[in-house]
Order: sequence, then structure tokens, then C-alpha cells
Amino acid sequence: MALPKNIKEFILNYPALSLIGNTAMVKLDIPMHSNSIDLFAKCEHLNPGGSIKDRPVLRMLVEAILSGDLTKDKTILDATSGNAGISYAMIGAILGYKVKLIMPENASEERKKRILNHGASIVFTDPILGYDETLREVKKIYEESPETYFYCDQYSNKNNPLAHYETTAEELIEQNPYVTHFIGGVGTGGTISGVGKKLKEYNSEIKICSINFDEWPGIEGLKPLGEGHMIPEIYDTEITDQEVFVDIDDAYKMCKTLANKGIFIGQSSGAYVCGAKEISKSLEKGSIVTLFNDLGERYFSTGIWD
Repeated sequence: MALPKNIKEFILNYPALSLIGNTAMVKLDIPMHSNSIDLFAKCEHLNPGGSIKDRPVLRMLVEAILSGDLTKDKTILDATSGNAGISYAMIGAILGYKVKLIMPENASEERKKRILNHGASIVFTDPILGYDETLREVKKIYEESPETYFYCDQYSNKNNPLAHYETTAEELIEQNPYVTHFIGGVGTGGTISGVGKKLKEYNSEIKICSINFDEWPGIEGLKPLGEGHMIPEIYDTEITDQEVFVDIDDAYKMCKTLANKGIFIGQSSGAYVCGAKEISKSLEKGSIVTLFNDLGERYFSTGIWD
């Protein structure tokens, strides 16, 4: 299933939007447990907004425009750790909408600057209170003036996982029809839920794996899901077959290993590759696919490249 006809026709009116999706897949030169195990990554960092978030944000906003929920008199509003914020700001600029974003103050400076340079505004929340505080703040702002905003709510918007079901997973299957394992993580839960559902429909034997990690300092773009944390509404908790713990320092080291091989990606992507290596320890053969979520340049100010 590709994008619906009405969405395709809408996108044709804005040529820059056609750059989103249809990303390449690359086989990685990273040793696995066995020589009969291959690791592939779908290069979502090559989207024009620099991350996988371009896909769901495009789907959510176009659907809202076509349904009449998003009109020119309303400002697009949502919470973000950064990547979706860039997608909102970029796509909002292309379509001519105002954008207001709520995000933790400790988000990388590179993300903040790109958002602001697309013309969006930012309200910061205290990072000590965690990402859930950002979710509480965006709801508060919307409830104070619902007529002012279109609250996209990527954490409960069904078009988020649908974008990955219709496009990301379809492309993945076409590029690697022999996939045996998929590994990702949970931010909104949209990617792993949408991709996982499509892969299971394609072949119920494919294993859907998710990484887990220490809550602090955490991994930008991914959400802790332990006790006391909000679980995203769109996250299909039943889709995951296996959870793999990843040490954050190992994820940073993997980013540098990949950089030395010519691939410059962010920390969540490094964590996924670490997770894939861990999964491979229990396999004799297989074809593991993961995602490169975003660009490494987005994290110069965080110290991971020092």
C-alpha cells in the first residue's frame, strides 16, 4: 500500500515535499556474530529534514489539511525532542503555516537553530523534569486556546504509524525481501508500530526488536518507557518480539566507528547498530534491518563527537 491518491496529488503541488521518502538502503560493514548474518540500514537521515520524522509529519499535516482540521488561521502545535520539530518547521514553511513547538531546553543547539531558521517558534521546558513535562506543557497550551492551534499530537495521531506502514515498510520490503529481523526504538512509537505491523503481515516469522537504555542521560529522540513514564497512545506494545539493552557509551562509540567508515549518523542510529550486534549473538544466519534516524551533524554541540 502506497500513499493514498489524494495525498499524492496534494504533494505534487509542492515539489519540495516529493523529496521525502524513497530513501536508500545500505549493507553495513559491521561484524556480526556469524558471517552468515547481514546488517542493513535504511538511510532515513537522507530525508530533506535530516531525519525519519519527515515521513509522519508530512502524512499528519497533509491529512489534516485535506480533512479541514488544519486551516490557514491556525498555528501547528506539537511537542518534540527536536527532529519532528524540524520536520514541522520545514514542512510548515513549505505549506505556508505558522508553527509553534514545545521542546526540552537541553535539545541540541543544531536542532533549535534549524527550527528557528524555518520561522517556527519554540517554548522550552525544564529537562530535569523529563520529556513527559514537554507533553504536559503542550496540552496545557492547547487547552488554554484551542481555537488558535491545530494540535497535531504525534504521540496519538494514527497517521504517524500509518506513514511508516504505507511507505517506510513498503520500501524496506522491496529493498530487502529476505529480512528476518527489524530493530528500532520508541520515540512516539510510530515507526516501530507501523513498520512492525507491515513486516508481520508480509512474513509473520520476522522478529521485531526494540532497544532499551538507561533513562539518564538517555538518547535524544527516544523515550524511556519504564515505570512512571507515559506510554505513547499509538505505540503497539504487542508488536515487539524482543527487547535489547544498549549501553549509551557503546552507542556513541558506534557512531564514531561508522563515521570512520564514511557514515555520519546520530546517537539513536548508533544504538540501533549496537542492538543489532547483540541480537546477532543468538543467531547463526539472518538479515537484520535497522534505520539511520538522523544526521550526525545534529549533535556537534552535545559532546558526543568530542
